[in-house]
Order: sequence, then structure tokens, then C-alpha cells
Amino acid sequence: MKRIILLLAFLLTVYTANSQVLISLLFGDALNSPNVEFGLDGGVNFGNIANLESSKSLAMFNLGFYFDIRLKNELMLHTGVLVKSNQGATSITPYSLDDPGLDEQFSDGYITRKINNFSVPILLKYRFAGRFHLEAGPMLALRTKGYDEFINTVVDEDDLTYKVAVKDNYKRIDAGIMCGAGIKLYKKVPKSSQMGVRYYYGLVDPLIGNTGKSQNFSSLYLYFSIPIGAHPKAENPAE
Repeated sequence: MKRIILLLAFLLTVYTANSQVLISLLFGDALNSPNVEFGLDGGVNFGNIANLESSKSLAMFNLGFYFDIRLKNELMLHTGVLVKSNQGATSITPYSLDDPGLDEQFSDGYITRKINNFSVPILLKYRFAGRFHLEAGPMLALRTKGYDEFINTVVDEDDLTYKVAVKDNYKRIDAGIMCGAGIKLYKKVPKSSQMGVRYYYGLVDPLIGNTGKSQNFSSLYLYFSIPIGAHPKAENPAE
């Protein structure tokens, strides 16, 4: 039994330390082809919720995988799944928790709202000048979790917190449009790492039973993409 536990611990350690290598070995070569690029896509996004009193943008991390599928010449379909993808806002005015004690503690604090999603972009991507690209299309999202975190300061900054689950207040599906622009890091390499910016705006009100102004999600993404298992080679060996 002890040997089994040690073996499992070893495998877990190896997996954690070499997860990118394992992904490359298991999936990269099989998923990449001359007309398909597979890789990891992630970065930071700054979320907003429309018509939410006193709210400000919230910085969040996102991570997933992508496919760039060549359709014709420099026109591609960009898709995949952001398995860690959030929307939200911060500095929201506190509401009543139906508990006088809690209401008093957080009355002069603020709320950070975060809605967790699996997101699927479906973008037409056009590359020009061999290095730059523009992209646009719909993005769909499936809600997984959601919570409001009440925050206030007692001694140290933001040292008092209280979480409330709000996922049932939001629709399971969100949909909107996304557009963006980016650049390849290496012009002469067919499958190079890329970086860029994307903007998403939700076209539906995600809040269930909302009788006021629509509280659409929006988000500005700063991303970095890394092809996995592509074994890229420069057109010119000097590159």
C-alpha cells in the first residue's frame, strides 16, 4: 500500500512539473497539421457589468486551448475553449444580507462579483503582412459558478470578507460578439507564439428576472497564445 501511495505521489509530481510537456506529447502532434494549429491561450481580462451602480472593471485571469483552422489562404477559423473564463465587476455598492450584524459590518465596504464560465469563441481570423491579424465573430459562454464577495477594512486593507453564491441569479448561457487584433512574435515561423487584444460584449441580459436596465457583460482581453507540438521551422534557417 505504501509503495502505491509513493508511486501515485511521484506520478502527480511529474505531471504537475511537466504538464505542458505531457500536453504536447499526448495531444500536440496529433492535433497539429499543415492547416490546423493547436495551442494554449491565456492572459488577463478586465470585466465590466453594464448599468451596475458604482461598479468598476475587475481584473481576472483566463486560460484555455485554441485551434486556428485554415479555411483559404490567410483566412482562418479561430475557436477553442477558455476553460477558466470569468466575467464580473468590483466596487459594487453593498446590498442587504437580511442580517443586521452583517449589514452593519459591510455597509461602508464594497462587493466584487465574479461569474465563472466555460467560453467558446468562434472567430473569423484574417492574417495580413505575414504577421498581423484581425478577428471577429460570436462567443458563447456556459456559466459554472458565481458569487458576490463582500469586502471591508477593519485593521488591514480588505481584511473582512463574506461570500454569497449568486450563480442561480444568472442564466446558464451568455452570448455576444468578440473582435480583436494581434501579432505573431516571429514572422517567418508558420506556427509562432502570438499576442494581442480582444474585446467582448454580451448581447443578452444575463440576469434572470431583471426589470431594470440590461446588465450585459463586457470584457477586454490581453492574451498570449503558444502553439503546442507544432515543431515550427522558419522559412529561412537564419530566422
